[in-house]
Amino acid sequence: MEFVDSNVLIYAYDASAGSRYDRAKSLVKRLGSGPEGAVSVQVLQEFYVNVVGKIEQRLTPEDARGVVRTLSRWPVHSPGAADVLEATVIAEENTISFWDAMIVRSAAQLGCTTLWSEDLNDGQTIAGITVRNPFGAHG
Repeated sequence: MEFVDSNVLIYAYDASAGSRYDRAKSLVKRLGSGPEGAVSVQVLQEFYVNVVGKIEQRLTPEDARGVVRTLSRWPVHSPGAADVLEATVIAEENTISFWDAMIVRSAAQLGCTTLWSEDLNDGQTIAGITVRNPFGAHG
C-alpha cells in the first residue's frame, strides 16, 4: 500500500495549484482505482481544515465532507496512545517533526511501503517506508 500525506491530497483538490494539482490529482486517482491508497485520521483532519479554510479555491464544507467520505474507503489508521509514543521515538531518531513522525507511524501500522509527501526528503527511508515526493524526480 501507499500512504498519502495531507499536503498531497490538498493539492489534488486545489485547482489553483497548477502542475502540483495535476500531479497530485493523477496520483490520487491511480491510488483510488485500486487497493493501494491509505491515509490516517490525522491526514483526513488536516485535509478538511485546509480545503475549507486555507487554499485559494476553497471547497464547501459539504464538498469537503464528500471527499473525506470517499477517502475513508481507503484503509485509515486511527492512532492510539502507543502510536504517539512510538512517533516520539521516530521523530527523535530521524530528526523530523512529531507530526511527520505520526504520519510515518500510521503508514507503518498500515503496512505501507511508500509514503507520498513533500514534507520529507524524497528517497529517504524511515521505519522501512520510502518517502516519495510526487512533485520531485520520483513523482
